[in-house]
Amino acid sequence: MTTPLRWGILGAANFARNQMGPAIHAAKGSTLAALATRDPAKAAPFAAFAPGLRVHGDYDALLADPEIDAVYIPLPHPMHVPWSIKALEAGKHVLAEKPIAMKADEIDPLIALRDKTGLHCAEAYMIVHHPQWQRARALLRDGAIGQLVHVEGIFTYDNRGDPGNIRNTAGQGGGGIPDIGVYTYGCTRWMTGQEPEEITHADITWENGVDVIARVSARFAGFTAHWVNSMRMAPFQDMVFHGEEGVLRLTAPFNAQIFGEARLELHRMSAGGGAGHSVTVERFPAAAQYVEQVEAFGRTVTEGAAYPWTLEDARGTQAMIDAVYAAAG
Repeated sequence: MTTPLRWGILGAANFARNQMGPAIHAAKGSTLAALATRDPAKAAPFAAFAPGLRVHGDYDALLADPEIDAVYIPLPHPMHVPWSIKALEAGKHVLAEKPIAMKADEIDPLIALRDKTGLHCAEAYMIVHHPQWQRARALLRDGAIGQLVHVEGIFTYDNRGDPGNIRNTAGQGGGGIPDIGVYTYGCTRWMTGQEPEEITHADITWENGVDVIARVSARFAGFTAHWVNSMRMAPFQDMVFHGEEGVLRLTAPFNAQIFGEARLELHRMSAGGGAGHSVTVERFPAAAQYVEQVEAFGRTVTEGAAYPWTLEDARGTQAMIDAVYAAAG
């Protein structure tokens, strides 16, 4: 029997408590072994689902723990790179929340250190592990909708009532684009394997130094794309890949089972351009993308399996985010 990958978490963030902590505990081949937090009260909810959890009073103590193999980092965005570096230098594999960096070139030292140490280091980009997205990518690449012509993506929510949220705080890497633009931009890149040739339009609304509405268009080789991301609009998420012969639509593409049911719709046009068309719907009610992410990470560490979202992939999305901000002026 293979020894489980022993995980530690740096910080008792709400997302770690509600999503990733339980996912690590539930994942096959992994166990949540330790948490670093200065507040014992914040450790209690973790210990409730992870019996025997060791609690360290600071992050360095967890990194020094010889019984930890991998570290999950859900800290505020600007802290991802420095603590990922410290974790790698301490001999730990690293899974850091997205965005893993605030600028594309900040990821270069992580790539170099990953290659030097042979440790696995990745951005927690969970959607690529979800079967909804894996199936959509296979269909697109197999020509199910013919030549791709346009991509349309929307991911919005409203957190104006929570001004203290780090997403509303410029000094903590806030903004809608780092938080959710990373999904609409990144999934377009992952699905197509292409980088934008040009950001053709970037209309951003700012509040207190963070972007709260972003309407962005880009041109890729052979297709165009348009995305809307906002922290000041009614919650909605949808991705559409529109081809010459059909349409792929993904519902609840980013918060499957939380926002709604994860479905994949394949619309196929009638031959010869007729008025009729067929719609095939695939549903994914049981998939748990955070658990899938942890299990994929574990397979890479223990078996050398290919990981579907590399640091280079993360760097490409961050370079696109940098380009969007530059185009907005």
